[in-house]
Amino acid sequence: MNYEQALERAHDALPDRPAADEQRLSIPDPEGEADGAFTRLTNLGAIADALSRDAEHVHRSIQRELGTSGQFEDDRARYNGEFDGVDFAAAIDSYVAEYVTCSECGLPDTVLATENGIDMLRCQACGAFRPVETRAASSSSQGQRPTLEEGKSYEVKIVGTGRKGDGVAEKGNYTIFVPGASEGDVVEAYIESINGNLAFARQA
Repeated sequence: MNYEQALERAHDALPDRPAADEQRLSIPDPEGEADGAFTRLTNLGAIADALSRDAEHVHRSIQRELGTSGQFEDDRARYNGEFDGVDFAAAIDSYVAEYVTCSECGLPDTVLATENGIDMLRCQACGAFRPVETRAASSSSQGQRPTLEEGKSYEVKIVGTGRKGDGVAEKGNYTIFVPGASEGDVVEAYIESINGNLAFARQA
């Protein structure tokens, strides 16, 4: 095998990079279903498959982001409280930013593995790796988290990108979504609404 053939073979082995206007991930819209005092997420299994992640792992993250308790069984999940598709989509965005998207190249070609007791995200596209954040469940840390208030602005650093391209920032136990912001930006985020551990903002 000569040099040109070897180079072509190596190039073919690389994952295709998406065009600028192409969504790399195709994630089903979350399907919520009211069930008395609970809300079911009926297509959690399909969402986890699209992310190439364990469904129960995704469930635990959604549960934490919504600030509630829940149950997982047979690729379906049930959460204590009333939630809609927007709530679930925001929680999934937060999961994608932390557990799927490479912080170096921005691609979702990653694997999640435990190494020496630490959850690591390794990118198969660029070779980058990083530990993933392990946040305590909100039920055990409510009293310790800083207060985030609607109608106020906070300086935050964008640390990831959500499912629909929104910038994602973290402040205490809150995940803040800031449309139009990019990873690495430091912005003034005006908090428009808060739901559990999720905050929705615009740039002030």
